[in-house]
Amino acid sequence: MPLTVHLFPARSDNYAFLARDEATGVVAAIDTPDAQVILDAIQSLGWGKLDRIINTHWHPDHTEGNARLKAETGCDIWGPEEVRKVAPLDHVVEEGDIVMIGETALHVTATPGHTLGHVVFRSPKDAIAFTGDTLFPLGCGRLFEGTPEQMWDSLSRLLAWPDETVLYGAHEYTASNARFTLSVDDRPEVKAHADAIFAARERGEPTVPTTMKIERAMNPFLTASSAEEFARRRAAKDDFAG
Repeated sequence: MPLTVHLFPARSDNYAFLARDEATGVVAAIDTPDAQVILDAIQSLGWGKLDRIINTHWHPDHTEGNARLKAETGCDIWGPEEVRKVAPLDHVVEEGDIVMIGETALHVTATPGHTLGHVVFRSPKDAIAFTGDTLFPLGCGRLFEGTPEQMWDSLSRLLAWPDETVLYGAHEYTASNARFTLSVDDRPEVKAHADAIFAARERGEPTVPTTMKIERAMNPFLTASSAEEFARRRAAKDDFAG
């Protein structure tokens, strides 16, 4: 049976995700930007209690709810070692590990760049991935700790995923990302995609999730021809005021 994902806004521009394994009813939160918002969502969905937290990296807007959610639900917490800098963590995950949500296997891929210990989680069976702050619609994370070469390598690993993979990035940055994309890519299909994004945001609709097929074709950080071009684009995006 499939993995059901519920997306909802948190903080100023984060998304929170609850994932339910339909075979067993086990529920996991992927990152914890706001404990109260997550608890309210579990109640409104009628999904019972939270069984597991899965963290992608250590930044507080992804781990801030760990302590309260563990205290109130008894859930266990899985994530990279770096999470321990700021929040509770029960089980450390590394490249090649598998984290179970009931009968659903999430495969761990190390993606250093945004932080040195960042990881992403993918269910090949369901063609679903939680990419944290590594990959966004038309964007990628800022390089707070890693190098451009590390992030380029990380993104190149994600490019091996099938086109149908549904990508849940953790922030609503897409309108800004689309404006930057138009500054470096003038293809008509990119313009049409950007216009659809702007219209969705005007209607108050989320632009997450996206798919690997779309990002492979449109994302300026994935269409870069080399690590050097990626580095130039990432630096340009950091200074982009559009």
